[in-house]
Amino acid sequence: MADLKELIIDLGDVDEVKRIVKDEIGSGKEPTKIIDQVTEALTEVGKRYDRGEYFLSELMMAGIIASEVSKILEPLLAESKKKATSKGKVIIGTVKGDIHDIGKNIVIMMLQATGYDVIDLGIDVPVEKFTETVRKEKAKVLGMSALLTSTMYEMGKVIEGLKKEGLRSDVKVILGGRPITKDFADEIGADGYAKDSVRAIKVVDCLIG
Repeated sequence: MADLKELIIDLGDVDEVKRIVKDEIGSGKEPTKIIDQVTEALTEVGKRYDRGEYFLSELMMAGIIASEVSKILEPLLAESKKKATSKGKVIIGTVKGDIHDIGKNIVIMMLQATGYDVIDLGIDVPVEKFTETVRKEKAKVLGMSALLTSTMYEMGKVIEGLKKEGLRSDVKVILGGRPITKDFADEIGADGYAKDSVRAIKVVDCLIG
């Protein structure tokens, strides 16, 4: 049998990946162990991306493969998730005016795979939706994504909205997306920035830890 981790790293055939996952489940392998393999694979994909060996398209493909694995495992993990201790709650969304979600969805999948409860607000999310959800859900982290330079400034509006509602000190804010830089994140008062999904997990771990 082909190695699941290596197959994902090498961006193998999705149907082959799904077959292996089902075979591993059939042989009694714990779903959490399979998630560990996926996480390790995505971490290696991220390293290759950092080294310039892989590009955004490869990073996205790895995320798509991992999402297909998650769909198979989700029913099996439902009960164990209820019993497990969550690492924390994370709210995430793409800001108003922006409808891009592939990067956001990859981050969500990795957050869930590493033990976080994620509330996905989707795309084109207005300031009020972010602040209302922070108030209601009492999440530890708020993640915002933008792919367009024309929408990235919405992130600053959300942070100002949190301040206005007296919520800013209650939640850590992390930013991501193609046009976002650390300098921009610092400029608008965010707590963290991640250029890709692998770093996003490390930053969230650090902010919560």
